[in-house]
Amino acid sequence: MSKAAELAALIGSGQAQGDKNLIINGAMQVAQRGTSATGVGASDNVYPCVDRIKVFAGNTAGRATMSQATDVHDGFSNALKFECTTADTSIAAGEYFGFKYEFEGQDLQQLKKGTSEAESITLSFYVKGNAGATYTVEFKDNDNNRINTQTFAVTTSWNRVSLTLAPDTTGALDDDNASSFQFSIWLHAGSTYTSGTFANNTWAARTNGNRVSSSQTSFFDSTSRTFFITGIQLEVGDVATPFEHRSFGDELARCQRYFTRIPRIDGSSANTEIANGMGNATNNFLGVISFPTEMRANPTLTASGSFRVFNGGTLNPTAGPSRSSSSTVGTGISVSTGAGISTKDALLLTLNNDSDANLQFSAEL
Repeated sequence: MSKAAELAALIGSGQAQGDKNLIINGAMQVAQRGTSATGVGASDNVYPCVDRIKVFAGNTAGRATMSQATDVHDGFSNALKFECTTADTSIAAGEYFGFKYEFEGQDLQQLKKGTSEAESITLSFYVKGNAGATYTVEFKDNDNNRINTQTFAVTTSWNRVSLTLAPDTTGALDDDNASSFQFSIWLHAGSTYTSGTFANNTWAARTNGNRVSSSQTSFFDSTSRTFFITGIQLEVGDVATPFEHRSFGDELARCQRYFTRIPRIDGSSANTEIANGMGNATNNFLGVISFPTEMRANPTLTASGSFRVFNGGTLNPTAGPSRSSSSTVGTGISVSTGAGISTKDALLLTLNNDSDANLQFSAEL
């Protein structure tokens, strides 16, 4: 196909228009939890640092550092980096390690999956690491327990990988805000996941044995292992078009649908104000926080660090901060002090000489 014909096909399909990339934070710009995490591999299904990237891990002694790196391909400011810090050279059958990205079903209805008009989709990304390494990408329909698996090779130089999935006419994706679809990059796997029949680019019912290629490299075989990735793009069609760059503000707002940190990690000082409020009962503060964007679901709250209630003097909490009520657009914040608050007092909740203190609201998939 000529370049002109290819461009015409893209315009006709809508792929050349804005918002073609179904991935949020594919350029690894946003890291609300921090720019690095150590000991990665000890916990399963966690978000250690870079937003929207979920680590899966189990039964392995291997550990890695995960970070938002600045060693990047031309045209990018950030990449996701994994570096093996503790090797695991004796791979037990049930070991696994890698990372994944999950989608809400309502965001993928344009794929028309499960119908006779199902679309092809193409995943592309820039990657580098150790020469000769081979890793597996697993695409999974969570609603129908179906998978499509493919492999890709890594070299010491940045290279763009493009993987097109055949249309799947079996099993529609639920039209809701739950996790309906995901892709996973397996970095380490035991025989439980590699011993079956690996069918390249074929949709099939998932069984553990056919999830990972037997040629899979073990990322944890040496502390010299590194893995870099950026520019992740998933789009409708069978052509990997140029990566769609979005502004930092746009990507941040999209990430905050799933997770928001108050105050932001790069915007806090030792006594940053968190919320205005009042005494709603003796020795109890009640304030309201509005989220920067509507969240996917009613979020959980994790409070970390030292806080104070300010009424002209400092009152140290005896309990909280905790949610008094919550929705997808905001939350009530309750703090007990044990003394010093009367009903209807005007109050302020701040950090207490602790610039690392924060409230984390999570509605992750």
